[in-house]
Amino acid sequence: MKYLLDTNILLELLLAQNRAEEVKVFPQTMPPDELCLSEFSLYSLGIILFKRQHHREFLEMTKDLQDNGIQLIRVTANELPSVASIAQQFSLDFDDAYQYALAEKYDLTILSFDHDFNHTKRGRTTPIEVLNNLS
Repeated sequence: MKYLLDTNILLELLLAQNRAEEVKVFPQTMPPDELCLSEFSLYSLGIILFKRQHHREFLEMTKDLQDNGIQLIRVTANELPSVASIAQQFSLDFDDAYQYALAEKYDLTILSFDHDFNHTKRGRTTPIEVLNNLS
């Protein structure tokens, strides 16, 4: 199974928030070719980290992503109508609809702490739920 890492998953780790340990263990357990990140999430992380003056952390994260072979994926301009349709169908904001569109396109499981995905067809899972299912 392949997973799409939502922005909040990496933010949890980068900002040492409550569930950082859960997130930290996950990439070490999963083969990197099973993990994807949207370019939108990467840029969102850049915006957040630069605003907090965490330039070095952003560069380290991008190097880690590259070194670990995590695939960067994106929605093309031609696919933006599907993002709008998904947003309307599930009452999602742009960033969540963007992630959902990618999950549909690549048949990925959304890995997120965002409850907005709970009322969609694909739903979402969390790192700890995936790790518990591996045991």
